[in-house]
Amino acid sequence: MNPLVECVPNFSEGRDEKKIKLITDIVKLADGVTLLDVDMGYDFNRTVVTMVGKPQSVLDTVIKCTKIASELIDMTEHAGEHARMGAVDVVPFIPIRDVTMEECVELSQKYAEAISSELGMSVYLYAKSATRENRINLPDIRRGEYEGLPDKLSNDEWIPDYGPANFNPKLGVTATGARQFLIAFNINLNTNEKSKANSIASKIRTSGTLIKDKEGNKVLGSDGKPLRNPGLFKSLQAAGWMYDEDIAQVSMNFLDYSTTGLHIVTDEVKKQAASIGLEATSSELVGLVPLDAMIEAGKHYSGLENLTENQYVNIAIEGLMLDKLNNFDSKSNIIEWAIKEVDK
Repeated sequence: MNPLVECVPNFSEGRDEKKIKLITDIVKLADGVTLLDVDMGYDFNRTVVTMVGKPQSVLDTVIKCTKIASELIDMTEHAGEHARMGAVDVVPFIPIRDVTMEECVELSQKYAEAISSELGMSVYLYAKSATRENRINLPDIRRGEYEGLPDKLSNDEWIPDYGPANFNPKLGVTATGARQFLIAFNINLNTNEKSKANSIASKIRTSGTLIKDKEGNKVLGSDGKPLRNPGLFKSLQAAGWMYDEDIAQVSMNFLDYSTTGLHIVTDEVKKQAASIGLEATSSELVGLVPLDAMIEAGKHYSGLENLTENQYVNIAIEGLMLDKLNNFDSKSNIIEWAIKEVDK
């Protein structure tokens, strides 16, 4: 079987289907690459594209997608719920089969070199590709978002790894890197108050909450950095967002699902919601999910051993509330099963 790499570029456009079609048509026409998922979010004004294929083919394809996106997306006109800093906001490379993390780091470097030299885009390397400690975590790079880039780029600490250090109003900046499989999973609440979703998110995420004094000012440690109360779970990013104008959601990234599982966090969000008089009503995956993450959830909710993969998956879908918003297609949403379709 061929080595496989997954690439999940995030584009800062989630409302114009024609623009996204022009970008994703590149993937559909590419040799050695298969388009697995396109997730457009109107309120986020963001589209997450998932492709998988041969490493060089994936690299060539995402460079072509970036060129098209750089022509179509203008960040001076962009607004949305999700944190963002560029037209092509982030481009991660993930090893799937017979590919090392080091090879994915090299792919991210080649991508950064290509788009910086050909398009003049400013690029930060993050995750396993990071060149500095303060660039490992994507939220650290995104802090200040697009609007804060003029000041950020003038700071020597934030000179891009590739490309110019001057602000490009149309394109913003891009982050790329190699990382483990990330699960983007959101839980909706029966409220339109984003602050309540964010309150729950702050309790469960790894980074927790800022410690403040009686006047509401941040408390700084001896190193000059703000002190924080840690959250409940490891390898978890979370924030409060709006699913639409009526529904607030706890939006999460599971950086290591083997450490912190979907079912554990789902149960805790339900508990936290109930404690403030709310209910967790449904959930959604953005992109794909590994099979073993679903099987572990299925075992948790069933309390049974020796069931089939399909049985565990069906139980997990119900327990995680993935069937409340839309029909959950396990063949296309579980990475191993989707790849089987690719390999046919």
